[in-house]
Amino acid sequence: MKIKLLGKNLEELKKVVADEGLPGFTAKQIAGWLYVKKVRTIDEMTNLSKAARAALSEKYEVGVTPYGGLQISSDGTKKYLFPVKCAHRRALNAGCNGSLEEADLEEGAVEAVMIPDDDRATLCVSSQSGCRMGCRFCMTGRQGFHGHLSAADIISQFIAVDESDRLTNAVFMGMGEPLDNYDNVMRAIEILTADWGFAWSPKRITVSTIGVLPNLKRFLEESRCHLAVSLHDPFGPERLSMMPVQGAWPIQEVLDLIKQYDFTGQRRVSFEYTMFAGFNDTKQHADALIRMLRGLECRMNLIRFHKIPDFPYETSSGVIIENFKQRLNNSGITTTVRASRGEDILAACGMLAGQHMQ
Repeated sequence: MKIKLLGKNLEELKKVVADEGLPGFTAKQIAGWLYVKKVRTIDEMTNLSKAARAALSEKYEVGVTPYGGLQISSDGTKKYLFPVKCAHRRALNAGCNGSLEEADLEEGAVEAVMIPDDDRATLCVSSQSGCRMGCRFCMTGRQGFHGHLSAADIISQFIAVDESDRLTNAVFMGMGEPLDNYDNVMRAIEILTADWGFAWSPKRITVSTIGVLPNLKRFLEESRCHLAVSLHDPFGPERLSMMPVQGAWPIQEVLDLIKQYDFTGQRRVSFEYTMFAGFNDTKQHADALIRMLRGLECRMNLIRFHKIPDFPYETSSGVIIENFKQRLNNSGITTTVRASRGEDILAACGMLAGQHMQ
């Protein structure tokens, strides 16, 4: 099994070229081919000598994974299916720390969604195959956890989509909990934002989390990307009935941590709130959110629930959602209703399941 160059940072590429006896400057050349020119093979790295390319090809490959399926929504949203090989849960439990043999890997599939909007093209990227957070209203969470994506798997989604050269933004809101795969997600963000990588501003990237407290603190300290928090209910027992993570990391503790950081500058924090009819859409819920978020510069995104099998709730009515929005806006919390995109191809919020397409 060849080693992927994709997903390596500049320091790791320097080690690769040193091990192969190549000049040190070759590392930056390789980074340019991987992350700027986005080549698929080592042979395309034409400013490396033939001998250097041959030596690299003995052990390494670029590692871009082509998509294996594509669906296009009536609204222009595109859903890509990517085959992946993830670490078995038993391998993760054994503490392999990334040193995995072929036998430790299992076949899976993840989805990424490209959302066009005028002059913007946003990629909703996956960070895990499945998810172990277990939210009842999320198709990804209901399938269980299959494994972490490597930094190569994550970056490959940016390169393999047809819109790769036109992407303007990224949201880590696809399959998986990004902060549960912290090291690989942060490695991918390093590549996206480094001058030797994609050279994106951190302002172009939003990372969503359910509230994984230990890694959330690290993220707030180590990143300047935007943060989106899946809140969905201000009342602990209700939230717990939908989101088991509430038992480990209560939302109030998540907010207490977030309020220690400054969001009045370029970095934003927003909250995701899926609307369930008769469950979390009352005035009492809106008022509890107002009390909970008081003093925090933030935004609220209200999300229409997209119906999934074997789940009892429906989305709130348009009138209820609008009244809820106005109540929050009137309190000073900037609140919008997120447009549903790609629902007809199961690409909307909470609908990704990594299912092989016919």
